[in-house]
Amino acid sequence: MWKVLYKSKTAKYGVPMLLLVVGGSFGLREFTQIRYDAQKIQRKLEPTLEAKLKAKTNTVTLESEYEKLKDANLSDWKNIRGPRPWENSREYQEQQRTIQRDMQEKGL
Repeated sequence: MWKVLYKSKTAKYGVPMLLLVVGGSFGLREFTQIRYDAQKIQRKLEPTLEAKLKAKTNTVTLESEYEKLKDANLSDWKNIRGPRPWENSREYQEQQRTIQRDMQEKGL
């Protein structure tokens, strides 16, 4: 009987492979659990520091943002083009400043 099992490819290659896959999944589960437990321990903060962090959290509501935007003048705005990647930004800024100065002088 042992000769038959020894010559069988299933017993020779399949069973060890199946044991490796099933055993490996259980082993990985244990190692990952250890990793997550270690991360939980490292993340714990001192109570005073945790209280400071909770106090700093800023709760922004939709109503508070609406109140900020309600007084803003959204109908009087100017679309200002920024410099393109191939343009020199300093030259472009100087050009825009001179255009704005000329417009202000004409307006005065």
